[in-house]
Amino acid sequence: MEEKLIAPCGMNCSLCISYQFMQNDLNKHGFHRQYCPGCIPREKNCTHMGHKCVLLGKGKLRFCYECADFPCRMLKSLDKRYRTKYHMSMIENLEFIRDNGMKKFLEKEEAKWRCPKCGAVICCHNGLCLDCSIDMLLQDKKYRWGGE
Repeated sequence: MEEKLIAPCGMNCSLCISYQFMQNDLNKHGFHRQYCPGCIPREKNCTHMGHKCVLLGKGKLRFCYECADFPCRMLKSLDKRYRTKYHMSMIENLEFIRDNGMKKFLEKEEAKWRCPKCGAVICCHNGLCLDCSIDMLLQDKKYRWGGE
């Protein structure tokens, strides 16, 4: 995992289904998903919050925790959705980065999201390793976290 793949809102883009689809070129399997190289690499600052927050939209902050309003209402709403559906918290990510630094955060993420079978990165949006569980996704294109 790379620092440039940590979005200002705390999303780890390397866990994102659109990023992983691009990395593995999974549309060749009959999917029709838009690929994404990550928020910072594509110079969007933050896909989730950049269009709603002037500071992020204009690149005035690297991370939301640098803002006096952290965590703002928009980030809390996004965080609630991700905690509920995708087993991750952007606010917790940002607090960890703020309190412990990027290096420790990336180490923690590597351990947390590593596939126990093959060592690739598990997708936060569906809970699958798209390297060794692609057949499961092919059978159920809307698969999410064990059918939750």
